[in-house]
Amino acid sequence: METKKLFIIKTGEAFPAVVDELGDFEDWIAKGLGQGSDDVQVVNAEYQHPLPEIRAVKGAVIAGSHAMVTQNLDWSMKIEAWIPKLIQAEIPLLGICYGHQIIARAMGGKVDFHPKGIEIGTTDIECLNSGDKDPLFQDLPRIFKAHVSHSQTITKLPESAVVMAKNIFEPHHAYRIGNAAWGVQFHPEYDIAIMKTDIKNMSQAINTSGQDLALLLDRVEDTPIASMVLRRFGALVSR
Repeated sequence: METKKLFIIKTGEAFPAVVDELGDFEDWIAKGLGQGSDDVQVVNAEYQHPLPEIRAVKGAVIAGSHAMVTQNLDWSMKIEAWIPKLIQAEIPLLGICYGHQIIARAMGGKVDFHPKGIEIGTTDIECLNSGDKDPLFQDLPRIFKAHVSHSQTITKLPESAVVMAKNIFEPHHAYRIGNAAWGVQFHPEYDIAIMKTDIKNMSQAINTSGQDLALLLDRVEDTPIASMVLRRFGALVSR
């Protein structure tokens, strides 16, 4: 009998300078999940690696990317077609940033560039009452810090989605669909070093947006509550 695994769906690479020094998206996610290396398998969707059969999936995390959902790239459209099968089977699924957006679009939502531009750095996230009994968001502080880095957003949620968290910039920072699928626009896998390096690599876009690069770097801080969301998802899959 085939052993089910927790899959990380890789949708692109971090900036080369980040990867060389700190590793890549899948490394940070695997660490944050708290899983053993034998229990996690990475599928590089961007390189056209085949997505796993549903029967082989114990859980899945769709990672972030520097690509844009609205580019409608071939590999991305394949993920989009795969997502509803996971949700219908109630297999635990978590989308981070790009993954958050593509799950929403796969289930009938809409994605586009954020009208306010880029959100980047460490910011406040507000938990909503809808998360009070949610496996990932229950008992979290009403306001917590999280790392963010995105210029696209969910402009329209699927009808089946329930918002779990928001902030002033982003009304859909987290949602749940059904009993086992979540999206988070923030990055629970980032730490201080990753966030600072990401900001430095985005300096041109930050300056163009009129934000203060030095101030963004100065405001980066630890985000243990955001990290807890990823750790809770790992524990959920392990049950």
